[in-house]
Amino acid sequence: MPAWAADRPKFGLKTYNARAETISEKPSYRTAWKKRQFGLAIMQSFYEPNYESGKAVRWRIKRQDTSPIAVASIWDRYVDHVTGEIVCSFSMITINATGHPVMQQFHAPDDEKRSIVVLGDNEYWSWLKANHEAARSLLNLAPDGFLDSESAPR
Repeated sequence: MPAWAADRPKFGLKTYNARAETISEKPSYRTAWKKRQFGLAIMQSFYEPNYESGKAVRWRIKRQDTSPIAVASIWDRYVDHVTGEIVCSFSMITINATGHPVMQQFHAPDDEKRSIVVLGDNEYWSWLKANHEAARSLLNLAPDGFLDSESAPR
């Protein structure tokens, strides 16, 4: 979340994902990208809407081996000039998921199919220390058989 955002809570809802294709250009992300402020968002699973039934049903996506997932992210921080608070934020990086056996089944039928970038176990340090060219080479879909999904209505 950039310091210049007028309504920060509302703005933050629009920036939790950063499209890999435009991350170096969009004002919300380009400074963090330029400074190579690469991070990992660690999670056990994440959720996406599946519309196979005709309406949105929440599904859980996790690693097949049930290990935690590490998602390629960028981070930034600024000092709030009113309160003096240090505000830290991050955005997960997404890529097109058309054709992926798990991730192509999510989002509304007419929406582009996208996925967060789930890194392999041996890619964590490579991502954190990457130059821009190496970072772009790591922005890939999870390999077949790495992720699993299941219906998880609330």
